[in-house]
Amino acid sequence: MSDFSQVVSLPVRRIDLGLSFAGSARLAGALRPQVPAVAEEAARRIEKRLPEFVRPHDPRYARGLETAVECAIGHFLDLLADQGVSSADVLDFWRRVGAGEAGEGRTLDSWHTAIRIGAGVAVEELTERAGRLGYRADASTMAGITHAMFDYMNQLAAAVSEGHADAAARAAGSQQDHRRRLLDLLLDEPAPAARDLREAAGEASWALPRTVAAVALRERGPETRRPSLPPDVLLGLHRAEPCLIVPDPEGPGRARLLERRLDGWTAAIGPAVEPTGAARSLRWARDALDLADEGLIDRDAAGPDAPIAAELHMPIIVMMRERDLVEKVIERRLAPLLAARPAQRHRLAETLLASLECGFNATAVSGHLHVHPQTVRYRFRQLEELFGDTIQATSDRLELHMALRAWLALNPEPSAREQLRYG
Repeated sequence: MSDFSQVVSLPVRRIDLGLSFAGSARLAGALRPQVPAVAEEAARRIEKRLPEFVRPHDPRYARGLETAVECAIGHFLDLLADQGVSSADVLDFWRRVGAGEAGEGRTLDSWHTAIRIGAGVAVEELTERAGRLGYRADASTMAGITHAMFDYMNQLAAAVSEGHADAAARAAGSQQDHRRRLLDLLLDEPAPAARDLREAAGEASWALPRTVAAVALRERGPETRRPSLPPDVLLGLHRAEPCLIVPDPEGPGRARLLERRLDGWTAAIGPAVEPTGAARSLRWARDALDLADEGLIDRDAAGPDAPIAAELHMPIIVMMRERDLVEKVIERRLAPLLAARPAQRHRLAETLLASLECGFNATAVSGHLHVHPQTVRYRFRQLEELFGDTIQATSDRLELHMALRAWLALNPEPSAREQLRYG
């Protein structure tokens, strides 16, 4: 007996019973009037075994089930009478059954069981009714009819699966198209109107969240795979610069989710914004990713696989947008420091920055830099020699602080070999 859970994957075009015996057409003609009663009994047993087919609030569904069974049994008798009869309409009917189940979001497990039950009832009832009508057949003929019935039902199950798969693929493709259009709309500049977003989100079956964050992506190598993410994350892999839109980015587990699911990608996540601000979030995320590529942001600071949080690198992102201006300020404000020997500049710059942040408290600075307080005091004296009395002035401290941060980002600490070289 055929296994209905193992339906064929190739499209069903026609049905061949593979059965022929003397008197088959006469038998089929005699049983044809019995089909409605057999279909009614089959539908009753299916509903008894499978409660999900019972819908008291929808009598059309019960009639539809009975019609489907009657269609199947009737066409089996038609084929028994004439192997050349067309199966196109019947196969199309069962494909529509599968498509309808896909449209309602259901699997086909119940339908495959129902078809198996229907096949058993059909063989049982038709055999009994044929006997009542005076038709007798040897065991070999009855076995052939039984096998043909189950093989026939298996082909109908394949048509149901074909319709279900086609409809599901079309629905998935349509939703993917809607979601791509929604992502593109979210990233439009100027920002889209809230009403337009609500309409696009509805078409994409996407619950419009209170906040979103954009994630800028960059492949780490040629074998980078498509990320596997929850369905509420919008994928922008079709864009020239790949990205994501993450709803409710500050929700529980969101950061950890991105860390786990973006293996093979370098990512930077922009700040959480209202949906109409998604383009701004992406712009900041891309700035962070670009600076990480230049080595001005430590991409592994939060972990080797964690996305770079653009919000945590605001000073360098803002300053590097006007790099020419920043470099002019560095030349002017840090001129005394730049006059020091190359081997001294970096540690003196670090000490001066920590001093500004720690109120020139030697103990606090030593803890911050992990050096002895005496070393810090020695460097204080060196800095005072370079900058004079202006070093602790408060009027332009913000400018000095920003210049130091920018210079340290642009000038990584020299290696031990370079320090020896420049002495």
